[in-house]
Amino acid sequence: MENKLPIKIESKSLYRTLARVALPIALQSLITSSLNLLDNLMVGRLGEVELAAVGLSSQLFFVHLGVMFGFASGSSAFMAQFWGKQDVTSIRKVTGFAVLVCFGISTLFFFLPAFLAPDKVLSLFTDIPEVIAIGQDYVRIAAVSFLTLGITFPLSAVLRTTQQTSIPLKISIVVFSSNTILNYILIFGSFGAPAMGVKGAATATAIARTIELCLYFYIIFIRKNLIAGKPREFCGWHKPLVVRILVTAVPVVINETMWSLGMAAYNAAYGRMGVTEFAAVQASNTLNTLFILAIFSLGDALLILVGQRIGMGEMDYAFALAKRLLRIGFCVGAVSGVLLILTSQFIIRLFNFTSMGQHYALLIICIYGIFMPLKVYSGLNIVGTLRCGGDTRSAMFYEVGSVWLIGVPLVFLGALYLSLPIYFVVLMAQTEEVVKGILCWRRFRSGKWLKNLVHDI
Repeated sequence: MENKLPIKIESKSLYRTLARVALPIALQSLITSSLNLLDNLMVGRLGEVELAAVGLSSQLFFVHLGVMFGFASGSSAFMAQFWGKQDVTSIRKVTGFAVLVCFGISTLFFFLPAFLAPDKVLSLFTDIPEVIAIGQDYVRIAAVSFLTLGITFPLSAVLRTTQQTSIPLKISIVVFSSNTILNYILIFGSFGAPAMGVKGAATATAIARTIELCLYFYIIFIRKNLIAGKPREFCGWHKPLVVRILVTAVPVVINETMWSLGMAAYNAAYGRMGVTEFAAVQASNTLNTLFILAIFSLGDALLILVGQRIGMGEMDYAFALAKRLLRIGFCVGAVSGVLLILTSQFIIRLFNFTSMGQHYALLIICIYGIFMPLKVYSGLNIVGTLRCGGDTRSAMFYEVGSVWLIGVPLVFLGALYLSLPIYFVVLMAQTEEVVKGILCWRRFRSGKWLKNLVHDI
């Protein structure tokens, strides 16, 4: 689909809006990913086995984040379109339903297995005994974060979609600072505290996430934020709204869950190639995520800004705006890919790697940098354009199909059967990005993703 009439988008106004909406989200994402980088840097000082243990333990948390992001993202499409109509009452109902679903899933499918059988969970990702022995304590202690994130993820989503992006940013700064200080004290036994090693990292994470939950409750409900209301205002869902949310959000949950499981499957293959190989991948992924999450703030901004225009019924403008934002995202991805490669030379040396581990990590990061523009373009389409218009099933088929029908088989073939070097296996995994990028480009141009989800609710 191309615009029937030329739509002019004033650049200065667009960049001001992006600075107001996307920049705080980018900084929040950067802080969140920096927290993970800092965790890995500190644990990495203990050795490659400890780094591998925390890295593999984090896979369950990574899958959980995918599920939470999925339902929150699916719900955000409604929040954004309702915000375009200035319907705060409906936004509260969507938020309450999202919290109910996210907290229920977090408790039943993540907290209980992690707390009761962490060794069984870790055995899904690795068969290295010393890694499981160290990692199971991390999983059990940090499991409390499953409960807190089940509530804070939807609350963060509603603050973003109502363009109060500075609040989640400020909370993330407090959480990052708390986690950093607690990591330093508990991992290495500073200021007279016992040196807890990996257990200290898990304890710091659990405490920081609890602080995060308290801050969200305080700012929203005690300080009487715009979205605050009486408990019954977050309930009382009527069937048409619930059905429409589920029809839109469930494919996103499946999408994010299967994608996260796909990434975990990649790591399960890498984890069976050896401690040095997996430690190199873990460090590379941490640095790559530092850039990717910040860039994907454009995806959140795209969902919010384009979703509002769809809610207002301005379909042609929504299409033109999405097209402009995708071009910006591709260019930012290209620049970031170069920066990723350049900065890797310095950051990788901070890890306590063998020379071989360092060599592997640098090659892997070069691969990530080269493919970053394409990855960003596909990601902005999946997270932004397709979801804001409710075209979540197409997004699900494109991403899940690319990962599980192309990426995972190639990674296991290269890692376990052909016994290729780790960097070559990582290169094979990028094939899924090429296929996904082509599919997303075709779907976007068709314009079939543009749907008003709230016009008759």
